[in-house]
Amino acid sequence: MSLLSLLFFLSIAHLSTAGTIFTAPAQVTESYDFIVVGAGTAGCVIANRLSEDSSIKVLVIEAGISDNGTESSLISTPLLAGTGIGTIYDWNYTTTAQPGLNGRALGYPRGFVMGGSTSINGMIYSRGSSEEYDRMARVSGDSGWSWDSLQKYIYKNERHTPPWNNRSNVGEFDPHVHGYGSLLTGLTPTVFEHDLRVIQTTSEHPDMYPFNLDVNSGDGLGFGWLHATVGHGARSTSSSAYLHPALNSRSNIDLLLHSQVTKLVETTPKTFNSVQVAQALTAPKYEFTASKEVILSAGAIGTPQILMLSGIGPANHLASVGVPFIIDLPDVGNNLQDQVILTLQYEVNGTTLSPFLNDDAAVGAALAQWAENRTGIAAGNTVVNTIGYLRLPFKSPLLSMGDPAAGPNSAHYQIAFLGTFYPNQGQTVPATGNWMSISIVVQSPTSRGEVKLTSSSAFTHPSIDPAYFTTAFDIGTAIEAIRAAHKFITTSAWDGFIIRPYADAANLTTDAQVEAYIRKFSSTLNHPTSTAKISKDTEEGGVVGPDLIVKGANRVRVVDASILPAAVAGFPQAEVYIIAERAADLVKETWGLT
Repeated sequence: MSLLSLLFFLSIAHLSTAGTIFTAPAQVTESYDFIVVGAGTAGCVIANRLSEDSSIKVLVIEAGISDNGTESSLISTPLLAGTGIGTIYDWNYTTTAQPGLNGRALGYPRGFVMGGSTSINGMIYSRGSSEEYDRMARVSGDSGWSWDSLQKYIYKNERHTPPWNNRSNVGEFDPHVHGYGSLLTGLTPTVFEHDLRVIQTTSEHPDMYPFNLDVNSGDGLGFGWLHATVGHGARSTSSSAYLHPALNSRSNIDLLLHSQVTKLVETTPKTFNSVQVAQALTAPKYEFTASKEVILSAGAIGTPQILMLSGIGPANHLASVGVPFIIDLPDVGNNLQDQVILTLQYEVNGTTLSPFLNDDAAVGAALAQWAENRTGIAAGNTVVNTIGYLRLPFKSPLLSMGDPAAGPNSAHYQIAFLGTFYPNQGQTVPATGNWMSISIVVQSPTSRGEVKLTSSSAFTHPSIDPAYFTTAFDIGTAIEAIRAAHKFITTSAWDGFIIRPYADAANLTTDAQVEAYIRKFSSTLNHPTSTAKISKDTEEGGVVGPDLIVKGANRVRVVDASILPAAVAGFPQAEVYIIAERAADLVKETWGLT
């Protein structure tokens, strides 16, 4: 064979082993065994794992855009984490006015891009306590969802990597609880003085503030170092870890971008293995059918919207927007849980990121260095490196009505430490000084809201009401968390470090003042869950059974954060990755795949 012939053969062979990326539904002419709706956290995992079997064909449908576009540095540069919010990479939802937040409506970010919200989030990888998973096993009646049963999927998902500068992580994490997966995680390349003081506090007061060697170990309490989804100097997402590798190496997986699933289509009574797709309200509609099943991974907002548009949901509500109901499932769109965040800021006597972030020339130089070789301060998670997961006192009156946490080793709230001035909405970042922020999050809220249709069109955003701070437990826990943060930084490890609190938090002495601060400044942490929650097959409530198949329906399964029974006392992306890994095996078992 001549060299020219060999090169031609290799090029053809390469092309034949790659999936196709379509940008319009009319381009899709193949037949598929599985259709995955949503190229987000779970969808990319499912698509990758199913396409491991070369005998089947997978189509992934993503409403959003490519993560390799001209502005993709916004979502791939670790230093720029969060700057993709409010851009072309965001669905740009808005909540209803929230009485618990003084009537404010909040922007509600969700990823409108390959990788979904893993492409625009804060990159924190924290699995939560083992009890979170055991609760899911208990609620679903399936022990396969327990922490012990999921260990092989935990190891299969994630892999610890060193920071770009190879800073030693010895003593900051437990290598035994990290695996060999394609999702890359790591610890900060840059340790600041406030991080060291956090760890020093755990050493001086271990009973009150225990050190947690690795918050990914299943031990849900204590203070430790945070893993971020960063590897080799860039953000690691479900797209970069799962979808791109599959598309680049397998001919049995295709991706359709810029195309919104408007509803599931009933092919025979109660069977929904087809989807209707369009690119705009007035654009032509197309239908694609999966010979086996549809996996709905559109997220805690998109999934209930699609189900309801398909006639699966609360019958009375569907009638109110002109959607004929097919399956009356009252819990679709209900039980929305989300977590709020607010920060306290302090000027400090030490070096933080504040002067760097206030220096446009320095930031520009760092971004240029990152663009050239993926190194420098822009190449790692440096803003939030340390965190504490805490519980209310055992005798707290807030627990008199019951404990919403997954178990006694699961947090009610967290306090995290940020090496800069992290503004709440409406605050202006000071132009000078070194600043540290402490973020407050209620991890196990009891407030529950809803997602409802506002029209029968998929191109109209649904109504999103997270119902923040509508219970005494939630507002009381937030007050307790702020008190705990103040107490933490008055220990001896912080002597001489705190200069002053920022003006807005300077006079938080009474509970009424603290509550007013909370209601004025709290915002979403972007962690919606539970709008299609899991339950036992024998229960009327819930939306999916333990196998994640929609109750009363055939050939449609939900795999995303909407199936979680409650808000996560960690960061939900980690749990969703793990759930998706097992869900892929459940699908394979159903259809006898390898």
